[in-house]
Amino acid sequence: MPVYASGLSGQVGTVVESTYGTPVTVTRFWEFLSENFVFNPNYLDGQGLKAGQAYNRASRTVQSQFDVNGDITMEHTDGSAASAAADSMGWWWKQCLGSSITTPTVVLGTAFKQIHTNGSKAGFFATMQVGRPQISGTTVQPFTFTGCKVTQWDFSVSDNQIAQLKATIDGQTESTSVGLAAASYPTPNGLFSFADAKNFKIGGTATTSAGETTIASGVAVTSRVTAITITGATPMKVDRYGLGNAGLKGEPIENAIPTITGTLTTEFFDRTEFYDKFKTNATTPMQLDFSHFDSAGNDANGVASGPNPYLLSFIFPAVKFKSASQNVTSPDVIPQSVGFQAYDDGSGTNPVIQVKLVSKEAVAL
Repeated sequence: MPVYASGLSGQVGTVVESTYGTPVTVTRFWEFLSENFVFNPNYLDGQGLKAGQAYNRASRTVQSQFDVNGDITMEHTDGSAASAAADSMGWWWKQCLGSSITTPTVVLGTAFKQIHTNGSKAGFFATMQVGRPQISGTTVQPFTFTGCKVTQWDFSVSDNQIAQLKATIDGQTESTSVGLAAASYPTPNGLFSFADAKNFKIGGTATTSAGETTIASGVAVTSRVTAITITGATPMKVDRYGLGNAGLKGEPIENAIPTITGTLTTEFFDRTEFYDKFKTNATTPMQLDFSHFDSAGNDANGVASGPNPYLLSFIFPAVKFKSASQNVTSPDVIPQSVGFQAYDDGSGTNPVIQVKLVSKEAVAL
């Protein structure tokens, strides 16, 4: 393929590490919108006084600790390509949620489902490599980041836009000596867009059977919701440095209560739909499904208008609406911003969040 001296030749690859901070050659490559990984060394300047010396001396300045932070933002694919190296999103949902799924399960023929639920992120870390093209010599420079853990994720979609997933990463360190992996992009996947949000409902009863959560008797949202953002945040102790580790930190450990929150942007359509639930501290299930058939009208099994459309489904068994403001500021339709948070419903069986994918992705995650 041609090499461009610009972001046109940028690349991102990932692979799960066996040992935290031990680099592995990346094997999965992702079409992405942007990345902003930054290597952050900590500098210590010697403070000793020397007669006639006013400024810090370069010879007495050292790097003492190392850290990596950044985001990667991607369009959310539908998993219509079955290749092991395809940019299906199951790998990312496993890292984002700490889910226990290892291999998708067959639904029918070549249609496979993945059920991702919230779990501990202990032992979830990866090597990530970013290829950044430089102008000099028209070469792509490799930046390899080890010990990468997802500390926050944001899913978003708005009117007339493609759905996006942003993963916020904490890493151990960076290397520029690891060679650039050859990016491999097989048959591209399709994408989920705002138009694919076919099922959006609140209320009903959430139950979990055989590891999969469903909601019965929910009611379709009648408000015209024009955007949704869902954020999962996992607080971690990310400063586990110590003597004898050459300034490298240990695996970050979850050290506070994680949260899943979100915002709906909508019209003020019906006070009872969101505002009254906010006012009364009501708890309700919520489900949002994105689904479609491919351009030929086939489902994930390859059957025209079959039973298994490509699917991205979010289920929250217990949601509280924690804000629902609406104000008259112009002659226009009154906008409403609704903030929500997902909770443990206390059942002992339902997860806080379930992300279900139906696609052709059949390989281990």
